[in-house]
Amino acid sequence: MNKLDASDPQAIARASADAMYARDQASKAMGAVLTDIGPGCATMTMTVRRDMLNGYGTCHGGTLFALADSAFAFACNSRNEAAVAAGCSIEFLRAGREGQQLTATAVERARSGKSGVYDVAVTDEAGEVLALFRGKSLKIGGTVIGTEQA
Repeated sequence: MNKLDASDPQAIARASADAMYARDQASKAMGAVLTDIGPGCATMTMTVRRDMLNGYGTCHGGTLFALADSAFAFACNSRNEAAVAAGCSIEFLRAGREGQQLTATAVERARSGKSGVYDVAVTDEAGEVLALFRGKSLKIGGTVIGTEQA
């Protein structure tokens, strides 16, 4: 593997995301695709499938949570510093429907020491907000690039 230019935060974010996505079976299984990455931010999209619907025929809340959580994970690992969720919460505002393409946009709000705070908005094609997620990250030591699956 070529050595990364440590002075290029965007290249580090892309390489970290590529390494994570290659190992991320959960995001792949739900059809979540990383569409944008940068230092402290990430965007993922996913189309709501029939197998993601709950008993009311709307997108299961756990599926919305999983999409938001994946975007959060890519954002908080975008500096090639291994981090995990220390806690998170979600507010559901609207129902998702079969066939909708959802977008989860994660933005870093604060980073200090080993901790970070990230907000994720999950929207539909019209830009309507379906859910708001807040995640708190914890650096666990090590790097994303070159680490083996735990």
